[in-house]
Amino acid sequence: MQVETVLLYIAGILIVAVGIALSIALHEVGHLVPAKLFGVRVGQYMIGFGKTLFSIRRGETEYGIKAIPMGGYISMSGMYPPATAGGKPRTASTGFFQTLVTDARTASAETIRSGEEKRAFYSLAIWKRIIIMLGGPFMNLVIAVVLYAVLLSGFGIAQQTTTLGTVSQCVVAQTSTKTSCAASDVSSPGAKAGLKPGDKILSINGTAMTSWDQLTNAIRRSANTPLRVVVQRGNARKTLTVTPVENAVAKIDAAGNVVVGSSGKIETETAGFVGISSTEAIVQQPLTAVIPAVWANTTQVGGVIINLPQRVVGVVNAAFGPGKRDPNGPIGLVGVGRIAGQIASTHAATISSRLAGLISVVASVNVALLVFNLIPLMPLDGGHVAGALWEGIRRVWAKVFRRRDPGPVDTAKVVPLTFAVVVVLGALSLLLVYADIVKPITLN
Repeated sequence: MQVETVLLYIAGILIVAVGIALSIALHEVGHLVPAKLFGVRVGQYMIGFGKTLFSIRRGETEYGIKAIPMGGYISMSGMYPPATAGGKPRTASTGFFQTLVTDARTASAETIRSGEEKRAFYSLAIWKRIIIMLGGPFMNLVIAVVLYAVLLSGFGIAQQTTTLGTVSQCVVAQTSTKTSCAASDVSSPGAKAGLKPGDKILSINGTAMTSWDQLTNAIRRSANTPLRVVVQRGNARKTLTVTPVENAVAKIDAAGNVVVGSSGKIETETAGFVGISSTEAIVQQPLTAVIPAVWANTTQVGGVIINLPQRVVGVVNAAFGPGKRDPNGPIGLVGVGRIAGQIASTHAATISSRLAGLISVVASVNVALLVFNLIPLMPLDGGHVAGALWEGIRRVWAKVFRRRDPGPVDTAKVVPLTFAVVVVLGALSLLLVYADIVKPITLN
């Protein structure tokens, strides 16, 4: 059994690794196709960085795989314009940062063949450059939508039903740590009324109950008010009278999720309490549920990025101190691999649920790639889009005031910032690798 668990663990990692590799490859295809359609010379299409392990040339483009599987890129002719419109990049400079700028211009100029100046990326119309740079994130969006459609409409998701799983025998507050009832404890309203595990609640006071959220809301707002509850028990229907009592229960947000405070503890409120819990069932969702699910994941990732400094502090405290990892915080590739292994090796789960879990991981990674690449900083796609938009604003401004066309924005000037971003991202990657090893995020 131990060998089987290890093999399943490895299989989960490999499946997700292949899924992420394909996602990166398709991300770059999203850049490659419009670049070629618009006539840009593409020298390389590579998955990974570092030493080339395998490559093949088709036409003017070299396609290959590199040694470090941490992303991918396409090399387009003329990514940076010269210092002045129609000018040549300078060949000498002083200072480290000025050297970076000059080297970037020189390297970009060397990719432009004589007579093919119009095929340079910077010479394209602004809207074409934006389409090329958004092509990658768009591919990740398409992948995420397709995977969520398979996940929600194909496999379905676990949902709470109106069938009872347990009926508490006594009134227990949410903050209580008790695991059993004492003789002196007050009997729960559910037990008093005769509710039993397996009962399916059909209606309350004549209103049909179609979801667990609807049922719990009806109970919460009815403290000390008798309720006429119709249940299906086996082949018979029974009508019971249940009177919820006031109790400290978990606070629920508008989306139906339990509210957890900044301390990590569940927040409570006083509301009606019966003492029942639900069973779960796998329910296939309509296709209309796909886009909201992708959007919810997107906003969650966006929230992590917006609060990244605070999140990084939490990772540092967890990795180098007694703190716990935030399960909704940033996670590296090592952590993603560990979660994939846990999903695949969970023997209590069915094969279908394991596969659905792995698909969910790959879908979430694509959403993360989508949001992350839209950050308006070089060398990310969003940085190039921001540069193109700024150029458009300058040109419109010049046209309105009848000034000379300012020409392409000299994006090479932000190469020092690009260098700093790369250093920060590299440091963050190393931190997450370390944290994922010593203090990993695990499945509940």
